[in-house]
Amino acid sequence: MSLKNSQYDEIMREYYRRQLKNRHEQMDRVQEAYEKVPQLAKVDEEIAAFSVQKAKEALSGKDAALSTLRDEIQKLGRKRSSLLRENGFPEDYLNIRYTCPDCQDTGYIGNQKCHCFRQAAIDLLYTQSNIKEALKTENFDTFSFEYYSDELIDPATGLSSLTYMKKLVAECREFIENFDQNFENFFFYGATGVGKTFLSHCIARELIHSSHSVIYFSAFELFDLLGKTTFQRGEVDTAEADMYSYIFDCDLLIIDDLGTELTNAFMASQLFLCINERLSRKKSTLISTNLSLNVFRDTYSERVFSRITSNYKLRRLFGDDIRLLKKIKG
Repeated sequence: MSLKNSQYDEIMREYYRRQLKNRHEQMDRVQEAYEKVPQLAKVDEEIAAFSVQKAKEALSGKDAALSTLRDEIQKLGRKRSSLLRENGFPEDYLNIRYTCPDCQDTGYIGNQKCHCFRQAAIDLLYTQSNIKEALKTENFDTFSFEYYSDELIDPATGLSSLTYMKKLVAECREFIENFDQNFENFFFYGATGVGKTFLSHCIARELIHSSHSVIYFSAFELFDLLGKTTFQRGEVDTAEADMYSYIFDCDLLIIDDLGTELTNAFMASQLFLCINERLSRKKSTLISTNLSLNVFRDTYSERVFSRITSNYKLRRLFGDDIRLLKKIKG
């Protein structure tokens, strides 16, 4: 997954701030040590002078002189270490202390992104996903099948709630595993409390951990932003403008609780625009709703319904109200 330019720039600005901070802290330590041990400053000046001379000799090809200079620099280095130890400082006290020693706070090891860059990208994607806190408790690690009954049978499929959810979770894991190879979309529908949002969060967390951009919106939040960018262009701030662009080009867009907002013709047209644009860009979308398919079609128009039924995997979740079961057991 490639980050947007604005996301990449934000991460690199953080590396620059980190470099400045570490450099300032090093300068403070140097100043402290020089004040306590004035000889250190003189030794460092001699090391610097010999290093410059060494560079000049290297350019002129004088190998014999280079050997002598190396010996002098090593000798001064040992003197420097000795002075630091004798005055209660660690030998590396004057060295810069990198937050990530592997890349020395550049974000790169050679031409490859460092592991700390990947983590920074994940942290940023978490923050921008709108569901950072929810994913701490709602993920595959905390998912439980105990709330799905083996006795509640769907007449249409002949599958129990438990069997169906096991098949759906396996399908969601496959969706995650093949995310970069296969373009797919999901439409979760069913009654309140059967796990639609929880399962959406499980998918979101796994994709964010693999450095994919995931944006979560409740239906109300999505249409509120779409309305602002349409009718209040001059009042939209930079963050809202960025989020609007993410709606169309993030790796996975999650629209939760579709149908709970006050729906009108504008919202139906904006939903069609969002769905259609993401389909044309081959960007995956996950939609969840409490509405039945017939009610959904009547609410958002035939053309929206047609786009979804033609391009999304429709999955009806059914079972007991898990929120109610948790309250009873709690």
